[in-house]
Amino acid sequence: MFTTPAKILDTFPNPHPHRDYVIAFDAPEFTCLCPLTGQPDFAHFVIDYTPDDLCVELKSLKLYLWSYRDEGAFHEDVTNRILDDIVTAINPRWVKIVGDWNVRGGIRTIVTVEHDKS
Repeated sequence: MFTTPAKILDTFPNPHPHRDYVIAFDAPEFTCLCPLTGQPDFAHFVIDYTPDDLCVELKSLKLYLWSYRDEGAFHEDVTNRILDDIVTAINPRWVKIVGDWNVRGGIRTIVTVEHDKS
């Protein structure tokens, strides 16, 4: 059985909604395309969040990140879209995403976005 990329983030109930704790996802193999040249861009994403009522299901996150592989996106835009989609899916208490993009043209780009529900 094959899986395909998808822009859907599945969720499940937080097993400990009474407690603040951090879930960390480390995705070192993110790829998308440069919207100007069509060449591949590579990034290492770290997603840290404190869930409220819901958590992100891991396989759906993998398929979600995979869905960007053939899509043109600026570093700043794609990092912010990932944050927006996670906030929409689970409305976490807090989330921080760091996109550490590979060097291009001698410049390394690191984009950090954060959302705090409080």
